[in-house]
Amino acid sequence: MTEKRRYIEKPVGHHCFGCGTANPVGLNMQFYPCGDMLCSDVVLRGEHVGWENIAHGGIISTLLDEIMSWSIIYFRRVFFVTRKMEVKYVAPVPVGAPLTARGRIVDPADPRHLKLAGELVDAGGRVLAKSKGDFVELSLERLPGVPEVVKEEMMRLFSIYASAGNARVSAEGAGNG
Repeated sequence: MTEKRRYIEKPVGHHCFGCGTANPVGLNMQFYPCGDMLCSDVVLRGEHVGWENIAHGGIISTLLDEIMSWSIIYFRRVFFVTRKMEVKYVAPVPVGAPLTARGRIVDPADPRHLKLAGELVDAGGRVLAKSKGDFVELSLERLPGVPEVVKEEMMRLFSIYASAGNARVSAEGAGNG
């Protein structure tokens, strides 16, 4: 039996290519917790191809960066930037087929420098691409270009995620979301 998905609230009206709701050509990813991971189901379209019927590597990289980033937002509730990311393309990623992006924190030992893993799987659970990423936490003061209204919206979402019963990720990298 499949458990009902509980999609998390995200900002509305932003233009982020990965998750933004106001970007007409973006992916508009929706996220839901799945154990110690955050997941997002996607179906890539024709405008996402590299080779015919195969997703462009940059789109695959975007999916993986976005799922790892939202894993930090959901489980850690902090502001951050991607410092470094490595992608391994395991198999061709088809367009028009159901895919799931999954992200998780793998090393929360240093809360200001997080290590994450991401993967993109097909409907059968076969890994098509995987990633490792290093992310650095930023204080609000280090985000001068981000409008205050956006910071306030994210702080509101952090509060919602916390009150939904999401404990900080443990030393083993598992959240209880």
